[in-house]
Amino acid sequence: MRQLFAVILLLPAALLAQTPQRLTLAEAEALWQDHNRELQLARTAVSGAEADVLTAGQLPNPQLSLNITQISPWSGYGAGPWKDKKMDNVLRLDQLVERGGKRDLRIKGADARLDASRFDLDDTGRQQLLALQQTYFNLHLAQEKRRLAGELAANYDKSLDTGRIRLKAGDISQVELARLQIDKSRADNDARQAQADLEQAQVALAYLLGREREAAQLVAADNWPSLGDAPVKRGDLEQRPDVAAARLRVAAAEAARDLAKAQKTRDVTLGVQYEHNMQSEPTNSYGFGVSVPLFIFHEYEGDIARAEADLAAARLLYERTLAQAVGSADQAVSALRSAEERLRRLEAGLLADAERVAKAAELAYSRGAMNLMDLLDARRTLRQIQIETATARADYAKALAAWRLQADYGKTK
Repeated sequence: MRQLFAVILLLPAALLAQTPQRLTLAEAEALWQDHNRELQLARTAVSGAEADVLTAGQLPNPQLSLNITQISPWSGYGAGPWKDKKMDNVLRLDQLVERGGKRDLRIKGADARLDASRFDLDDTGRQQLLALQQTYFNLHLAQEKRRLAGELAANYDKSLDTGRIRLKAGDISQVELARLQIDKSRADNDARQAQADLEQAQVALAYLLGREREAAQLVAADNWPSLGDAPVKRGDLEQRPDVAAARLRVAAAEAARDLAKAQKTRDVTLGVQYEHNMQSEPTNSYGFGVSVPLFIFHEYEGDIARAEADLAAARLLYERTLAQAVGSADQAVSALRSAEERLRRLEAGLLADAERVAKAAELAYSRGAMNLMDLLDARRTLRQIQIETATARADYAKALAAWRLQADYGKTK
């Protein structure tokens, strides 16, 4: 009885879990903003860069030391409290004073790297948003293919039932019925494969949304974008996040090069001390000191050469990133034009013609005016054109999304 009661309590939750989650693209993007793991990692990198800026601006901590000298075990330590012991106590405070603008150069480099990491976040958002939109349209395409495969399989079921009746009536031969059965098996296999492709598309979208456990319920609810949706005008590629990040890393490398050269400017360590002497009569004395490094064995030539090489690499990476941005933008234009022309040809009449021919073939076959092979050929042609049209719509949607993200460099929140 308790088990039955538990099943009754869990039944609404189970039914709710199986409820399809119809998502528009805008709703999918909202979930993606909050749950995408790549975005979260990029935000963490920004937090780390902010901490680096804080570290770069910090002054060196002073050094406090306490030294005990003149300890003689042969003459004794002396009786009484610590202040009466026959030992000298030296208390010293040292402070490193940086010269050559090193702190300012560290801050300058850290600020540039922080800004670069923010642009990296924007670029990660741009790339992941494109992946989300393309995955969403892949799911839409998988749903369309699954629907078409299901309709074709159902059509063959009806045809096979009709074929068995006509076989008994002597209208068709056993060979024609066998051909129908073969094509029905192919249609069933196509439907199963379409279902597997649909499930894979759901899993891919669920990962981007951080909803892996709900993958089987995800449904793409938006319509295909219409032809004629004018793409936005391409922006300045210098402002694209990946290009801007590469440019800022050049500035960071320049600051690192200048910081390496600034090491040739000697830092100074200033110190003050207090000494309490107890060897004869108690005396107190004070002192100060100054220390500087001696450039005897090197003058940071290796550090400077390494910084120069890093700067040269940063400049080359910037040039490469800008060239790749120009190439990807041109490719996006070409892909969009090609997808649009292909979809226009299919929707202009080819799909309608295939549907009309298939409908006429079904009618003619039902009346005995067409043989089975011509009917099956018409069905295959229609299915091929339907799948090609659905694929063309998906290609156009993905190409349009890619072009818009190539042209619009909005920040990721």
